[in-house]
Amino acid sequence: MTDVDGLNAGFARDLLEEYLENPDAVPSEWRQLFESGDSDIVATHPGLARLLEAAGNGHPAPASAPTAAPTETPSQAEPVSDELLGAVAAAMALVKAHRMHGHLAAHLDPLGSEPPGDPALEPERLIPKLTPELQARVPATVLRMYVTGDTLADALPRLSATYTGTIAYEIEHIADHEKRMWLRQAIESGKYRTPLSAEEKKELLARLSRVEAFEQYLRRAFLGQKQFSIEGLDVMVPMLDEAIDLAAENGAHEVVIGMAHRGRLNVLAHTLGLGYDSILREFEGERTIEAVVATDEGGTGDVKYHLGAVGTRSTPAGEITVTLAANPSHLEAVDPVVEGRARAEQTDRATRHGMHDPSVAMPVLIHGDASFPGQGGVAETLNLAALEGYSTGGTLHLIANNQVGFTTDPSEGRSTRYSSDLAKGFDVPIIHVNADDPEAAMSVVRLALAFRRRFESDVVIDLVGYRRHGHNEQDEAAYTQPLMTAQIAEHPTVREQFAQRLVADAVVTQEGAEQLLAQVTTELKQAHEALKATFGVPHQAEGKIPFSSGDGVVTAVAADRLRELNEELLRVPEEFTVHPKLMGQLERRLKTIEEGGIDWGQAEALAFGSLLVEGIPIRLTGQDTERGTFSHRHAVLHDVQTGETFTPLQNLADATASFEIYNSPLSEYACLGFEYGYSIAAPEALVLWEAQFGDFINGAQIVIDQFIVAGLAKWRETTRLTLLLPHGYEGNGPEHSSARLERFLQLAAQENIRVANPSTSGQHFHLLRRQALDAAGRPLVVMTPKGLLRLKQASSTLTDLAEGSFQQVIDDPTSKHEEVTRLVFCSGKVYYDIAGHEARAEATQVAVARLEQLYPFPVDAYADVIAGYPNLREVVWAQEEPQNMGAWRTIRHRLEAPLKEAAIPLTYAGRPWRASPSEGYPTAHLREQDRIVRAALGTT
Repeated sequence: MTDVDGLNAGFARDLLEEYLENPDAVPSEWRQLFESGDSDIVATHPGLARLLEAAGNGHPAPASAPTAAPTETPSQAEPVSDELLGAVAAAMALVKAHRMHGHLAAHLDPLGSEPPGDPALEPERLIPKLTPELQARVPATVLRMYVTGDTLADALPRLSATYTGTIAYEIEHIADHEKRMWLRQAIESGKYRTPLSAEEKKELLARLSRVEAFEQYLRRAFLGQKQFSIEGLDVMVPMLDEAIDLAAENGAHEVVIGMAHRGRLNVLAHTLGLGYDSILREFEGERTIEAVVATDEGGTGDVKYHLGAVGTRSTPAGEITVTLAANPSHLEAVDPVVEGRARAEQTDRATRHGMHDPSVAMPVLIHGDASFPGQGGVAETLNLAALEGYSTGGTLHLIANNQVGFTTDPSEGRSTRYSSDLAKGFDVPIIHVNADDPEAAMSVVRLALAFRRRFESDVVIDLVGYRRHGHNEQDEAAYTQPLMTAQIAEHPTVREQFAQRLVADAVVTQEGAEQLLAQVTTELKQAHEALKATFGVPHQAEGKIPFSSGDGVVTAVAADRLRELNEELLRVPEEFTVHPKLMGQLERRLKTIEEGGIDWGQAEALAFGSLLVEGIPIRLTGQDTERGTFSHRHAVLHDVQTGETFTPLQNLADATASFEIYNSPLSEYACLGFEYGYSIAAPEALVLWEAQFGDFINGAQIVIDQFIVAGLAKWRETTRLTLLLPHGYEGNGPEHSSARLERFLQLAAQENIRVANPSTSGQHFHLLRRQALDAAGRPLVVMTPKGLLRLKQASSTLTDLAEGSFQQVIDDPTSKHEEVTRLVFCSGKVYYDIAGHEARAEATQVAVARLEQLYPFPVDAYADVIAGYPNLREVVWAQEEPQNMGAWRTIRHRLEAPLKEAAIPLTYAGRPWRASPSEGYPTAHLREQDRIVRAALGTT
């Protein structure tokens, strides 16, 4: 290799930069080229060729590239000495130190604490000492900097100001060379730090005035009420303004924001444009219920600093929707929800694969400085960023850094120097900025958004400020942080500081600055008075979100259509080679569609296929979901020769909607939160999440408790998100038996969710279709089987799918009703344990019925079954779970209701009260299952 052609010159220059930083980092053939003296790339690098020759590498310096004749005769170049070579080496180390450790000397704390610094940043501590005289002899061109200056002496002050001012950068941990080089150039060139014009400064002051006046008015008008003031981080609002404008400029139609309580009311008012009267009404609601019942939302939701909202903003690039996701007090729980919402907005569900365009929407997550390193959901969410099924093209992370967590100091709350350090593990650039420098804060947003646009990657901005009041306005911060609290009390606000600067620069007058504040206060007073005038005005009753039992939904599909879909789902491209063993299993479906024996995997595929041709988009994710934990689904086929994949459900001829399917990372919390967010933004889609085993759902308990079951009551937010949770006792131990059915039933109220435990593949088929087609969406929790997936008795026929519907209760098909005196009710897999037990044949007076839907409880259908047994003397509820788990304690009153009048007793058959769901040994499990069945049948 002698050199490179023009097409590869850019790549070669990048490699040369890498070589100059670390020669061993480039391949040996490139190293040889750079050191050969025959390379044009080296020859055209300013000053480098002369240094290589002087270093004695055995080669003459290559001829310099032709240049235009100078207008003046340059001074004679200084002879290269050992001292100068040493100075160049020290200078390169100094530049590298600024890039790597400049943040340690940056002035980031608005309260003025001194940064720790680093010896490597001090020129005179290097070897040789870089005195001003020696700095003046080092040409800047050999140091690969992007700040201006002919020598190190010229450039160093600019480099220092760039890396140790009120902005600090951590980028050198990034493994991707292109990203590092782009960031260095963008940072050092000052491309995104262009000074604001006088008019822009006035607008920024006006915005800061509005932010401050809003908080001050609320505190005076509602003394002692919680508002979680933004004061100390006021600049966050204009930063969001800038981010939204840039997102719109880059083609986004929507920005989705997730944040906790700190500053939320200010963001609602000024970022989303929620009227002051709406926010004031929430405060008045704490004093009189009349204030809030005068709205359509009613007075039962959530505290004001948890509510979500949607607004439309006008930007220079056009209108853009801004969504603030509703969230609970569980810090960072909203993070994956926002990512899911953004991904749904970015996905075209009219395409078969769900085409993803990350430019359509931008997620913004505002974190706390204590919660970012403290809450595990943050790491789980960051881990989703580069995954095909979860990427949103880069999230803007903004850490609202109060330098304290409630009452906990940083030294007590994290093991890292910065709260943002977690992001380093994901190769995310981190920008720290002093919250009292609003112009710097605006510039880092511009840099962050340019990086996102270029690389579709996350960026973290650590906005270092303070908390002017306590954790909330009822809290006394001086009890635990007395020194910081006293310092803050004496510290001027960012608006005051910025106004003083603009007055000094004759951009505004002192009177003009004060008038900006007074104007906002006047607006708030007027809105407050107008609001008070509406108290007591008659209003319409709160509208109820529609609910449906699903009875009127047609879930049957014509037999011919199912045959066509079945054949299509078995077609693969001609050159595609499916694993022979698997292909044999799949081809059995051609036979079972006609003869019966349609198992769970086949019924599910037909349900999905039929929905896709009806225009219903589907998204299915989870742990090992493409194949299925129990190797039953095989929705994605793998070519055994090439490793390529093929998804039949994405290739149906008549499909008019997308089918997305992805294996998830080994996470429950963030992944389920993501799918919840996706389903909220895509109400027309059937969104499903599957656990590897249902037992692992407790890893996502926060998402279940705070979003899935309570979102409707708190925020009037509902979804048709479907959870597939493998459940059933099969001797595999305490962590592979129970999806914790009892927890879902305990949380079920006010028709908030649906809980089902289908016992046949046909029931599963109809349940999925009902969930997708019912106009009244609710989350659905399905206890899916393991052993039943291929059990012949649990399979179905084409007629079941083509003519049937979902049955909430299934009576005993073999019993003679007049002879039955004992009726056993059960749910799910235990039915087959009872029906197939050796003692079943002897129990001729016993019938076994199944409860397929556990919530909403099918009151009428259950009562009809009871009424069908005229000589009934006792009813038994049988379950595999312990007595303090499963359905028993939640539905007992429902089971007893139709029995009371006839004085028919209800008894329990199952495991006794237990702390752990099941036995650890298979033999103990079998013995206990046998005991339960015999107790249910009455043969013990």
